[in-house]
Amino acid sequence: MTALDLARLQFATTTIYHFLFVPITIGLAFVVAGFETAYVRTGNEMWLRLTKLFGRLFLINFAMGVATGIVQEFQFGMNWSSYSRYVGDIFGAPLALDGLAAFALESTFIGLWIFGWNRMRKGVHALMMWLVAIGSVISAYFILAANAWMQHPVGYRISETTGKPVLDDILAVIFQPLVLFLFAHTLLAAAITAGAVVLAVAAWQLLKRSNTEAFTKVAGVACSILLVASIGQILVGDQLGMETVRDQPMKMAAAEALWDTQAPASFSVIQLGGWSVDSQEPIFSIDIPGLLTFLAKKNFTDPIEGINQLQAQYEQQFGPGVYFPPVFIAYWAWRIMIYPLGITALLAFIGLLLVWRRRIADFRWFLYLSVAAVVLPFVMATAGWVFTEVARQPWVVYNLMLTANGVSPAVPMWMVGTSLLVFLLLYGVLTITNFWLMARYARTELPSADEVEGAGPGESGTLVMSY
Repeated sequence: MTALDLARLQFATTTIYHFLFVPITIGLAFVVAGFETAYVRTGNEMWLRLTKLFGRLFLINFAMGVATGIVQEFQFGMNWSSYSRYVGDIFGAPLALDGLAAFALESTFIGLWIFGWNRMRKGVHALMMWLVAIGSVISAYFILAANAWMQHPVGYRISETTGKPVLDDILAVIFQPLVLFLFAHTLLAAAITAGAVVLAVAAWQLLKRSNTEAFTKVAGVACSILLVASIGQILVGDQLGMETVRDQPMKMAAAEALWDTQAPASFSVIQLGGWSVDSQEPIFSIDIPGLLTFLAKKNFTDPIEGINQLQAQYEQQFGPGVYFPPVFIAYWAWRIMIYPLGITALLAFIGLLLVWRRRIADFRWFLYLSVAAVVLPFVMATAGWVFTEVARQPWVVYNLMLTANGVSPAVPMWMVGTSLLVFLLLYGVLTITNFWLMARYARTELPSADEVEGAGPGESGTLVMSY
């Protein structure tokens, strides 16, 4: 164990933990905005009560996301100063746009939404949440632009005096195709997460026979979001996979444990063994002939490059070294990310049928399954980030800077280890707090008519965070 290993572990911990709150925050912002808009347009108080309920859940996760996101960005200067000095001219640009524009927009309007109840016209107040949702989307876009540059660096030149990359085309960095696919991929993940959370809350309330009419409608909305987003994610994921094959062939070769070039290449449904240079043949595998080539190239003839051949190319280009990621992690992270999509789509389809027949409250097995399935989007999101970052190794910037060269040289191992321990303890407390708050307010009854009527900041003790 070295300072580099601990720095990587710390960044992985904070990144994964932070990203648990990103999709649910983005998704719930649109759900809450939609519920409040339904109230404004129909005057039906049920939608206002639902806005209050899910608004609480949104605010809890928004606060957690802000706190963990700030800690994450500090690490670029603490543990990865060499990386920051080398690529800061480029990497810092989209992050600056995020802070100066998107996050400022998001935080301003969320304040107006929290404290604007009964101080603004109904339509204007609903607009504040739509602006919060738009701000969160813009923020996500700029952050993904920074990450996409690490995956596929574009829009730069190497300075003749410093030897460092210098930004010369900000539009190429912000609008390269990989950013667009990652953006759509992230928004659909947010929709799936929000749909699963809303469905789980509705299912729990239906199990208690609480406000059956309202939560049957909520379940219908959640299942619609889940079904459309799951199908959309399959389509977008297919395009993102093709883009990744073009930009990072080693990543996709590792995702399939494909050691040697094949034409056509089979898709491995499941495989045991074959994870290392010394043991490249699997003990057991179920393959679909030609499917990997079709998914990557949209034909059944083109070759897919293998790890061994790409390793030889990179050694010739960059010198001796190991240029492939941990194959076991890449292989299983890829599948843990994509396989549960089928479960969410099937669950949503069944739920819509039950809502359409007005029988969802009677099928308790489905309700229990919906509550349990709330973990699936978080598992998929975590696996997605593990695959995105681990399968890029050993590069911190693909084909430009090795991860080992990006760590802070003056930060000793004991210091990184101490901060890692502090983060783990802190995040453990935050996890318990967040779970307790979410569970507590998800189980509560809808605010009554008296509580909703005239309940502004601080006027009702049942409203979390003075809301």
